[in-house]
Amino acid sequence: MYTRAVASPLSRSFYSRPTLTVARQLLGCVLSRRVDGQILRGRIIETEAYVGEEDLACHARAGITPRTEPLYGPPGFAYVYLTYGMHYLLNAVTEAKGRPAAVLIRAVEPLQGIEWMEEARGLAERHLLPSGPARLCRAFGLDLAWNRTDLCGTDLWIERGGSVGDPEVATSPRIGCQNVPGPWAAIPWRFYVAGSPHVTPGRRPRKLLMTTASEIGNNRASRNAPPGRIRDTPSRR
Repeated sequence: MYTRAVASPLSRSFYSRPTLTVARQLLGCVLSRRVDGQILRGRIIETEAYVGEEDLACHARAGITPRTEPLYGPPGFAYVYLTYGMHYLLNAVTEAKGRPAAVLIRAVEPLQGIEWMEEARGLAERHLLPSGPARLCRAFGLDLAWNRTDLCGTDLWIERGGSVGDPEVATSPRIGCQNVPGPWAAIPWRFYVAGSPHVTPGRRPRKLLMTTASEIGNNRASRNAPPGRIRDTPSRR
């Protein structure tokens, strides 16, 4: 069991690099959240990169709006958004301030605080707890109250874990982008640990070359969120 007692967040400089680099190197790192006197932790095993206004799968394609403004901010902050009116998704902002880009954290392998995650999700199948970005946010109790959280702080952070070698990593087009105009629908900017049972279900088999270019509501969402967080919409409890 992973039981590191103190927060050891990645530095701001980790996130200030090219988004594809960050997306790949986040594999094996550990997503962590402090809640109810304990720390939840999960090993990141699936990510997706979204880069710039030219990327038609990225929210920044619309330019700066109240929703997308965090993407243009400093690296190392959380960009949490609501989709389909019911699902929250967690991203880590990357690259230099003013360059809109982020890495979507798609799935993790639960390591610590698993009973809390099971209660938050209402199920005990460990491989499904945070498997997929919406499930991940429910398992960690994350909603819009966590938008703009500093991932270099001690409330919600990512820390180093075990390294993941290149032979273990697969890539594919990003999930849910099939209706985006080319080349963005097919560009292989999804990275995942190919042998992990915790990746998004049914999404493991493909291996492509990388290029350069439920339940509604969660009574654990936002519990112990950092003080002073401005919500975009009311939190469900």
